[in-house]
Amino acid sequence: MKDNKQKVIDLLNSLETGDAAPVAYINPEKYTQHNLAIADGLAGFGALVQNKPAQGFKVNIVRAFQEGDYVFTHTEYDFFGPKIGFDIFRFEDGKIVEHWDNLQEPVAPTANGHTMTDGATTITDLDKTASNKTFITTFVEKFLVGGDSSIIPAYIKATGYIQHNPHIADGLEGLQQALAYFAANKIGFSYTKVHKVLGEGNFVLVISEGQMADVHSTFYDLFRVEDGKIAEHWDVIEAIPATSEWKNQNGKFGFR
Repeated sequence: MKDNKQKVIDLLNSLETGDAAPVAYINPEKYTQHNLAIADGLAGFGALVQNKPAQGFKVNIVRAFQEGDYVFTHTEYDFFGPKIGFDIFRFEDGKIVEHWDNLQEPVAPTANGHTMTDGATTITDLDKTASNKTFITTFVEKFLVGGDSSIIPAYIKATGYIQHNPHIADGLEGLQQALAYFAANKIGFSYTKVHKVLGEGNFVLVISEGQMADVHSTFYDLFRVEDGKIAEHWDVIEAIPATSEWKNQNGKFGFR
């Protein structure tokens, strides 16, 4: 029998291959959709597949993780245009019953010379999942939500910090320069609430709500922890559309 992580990998890859078999991993009676551009339920997923463009979809899963009933992935898509995406799937009794995602068009060239998805992929330190989640949650709550930049040296590696946000350079200096730029140019950038934290070993994903350039947005931040410090960071930021544009009424969050 396949584990839940492999089921998600098969389902996402089926968007490209057209293989209908992985659709059976979705509970046909209970499938809550949080992508606001897709209708609720299995019918909404079916409509997405049926209405794909002539050239189809492209899917390259770069990272896949599992914590309990949740599987989360980091993927390069051509999905009505190129996208970088995080997907989260919740399982009950071996079936997918809920889905969240965040999508952003890739940016190139980047300020750091990396892509939005390259970097480390190996999952280690499985025995530290809980402590790494607590460590990252505290960092996000104090710095991104609370605005206390003084804590940064205690949480991020002093040398060798790798940044994948396309607008921020590597290292502590790059982060500090970005913060100064936002402040000097009065760019509205704030996290207001953390909705969910998921992790597997040395990787932790944080799902938050806030404002980016004064636009109501969802932030998905993936952190890699190494030797007790943040060593690498990826993110995807997506604007939340007006409710009049939603194709389901589940919202972007609603985590258990």
